[in-house]
Amino acid sequence: MVEVFVTNVKRAAAAKEILALLRRNFPDVKINFDLEDCDKVLRVEGDDFLPGKIMTLVNESGFQCRVMEG
Repeated sequence: MVEVFVTNVKRAAAAKEILALLRRNFPDVKINFDLEDCDKVLRVEGDDFLPGKIMTLVNESGFQCRVMEG
């Protein structure tokens, strides 16, 4: 499964911290940010993750995160 999220993460340092947090919680999932995209996209690919949990972890880190609408 692939899920793409829209975020308001702008700084590479913040993205790095969020990636570390998400990878600790979802070690078997491929996760990356595209901060060059206007939507500051977070892309998650794998079989073992819950989109709601991804959004919660990012939100608890002080950032907005929602599933990108098709």
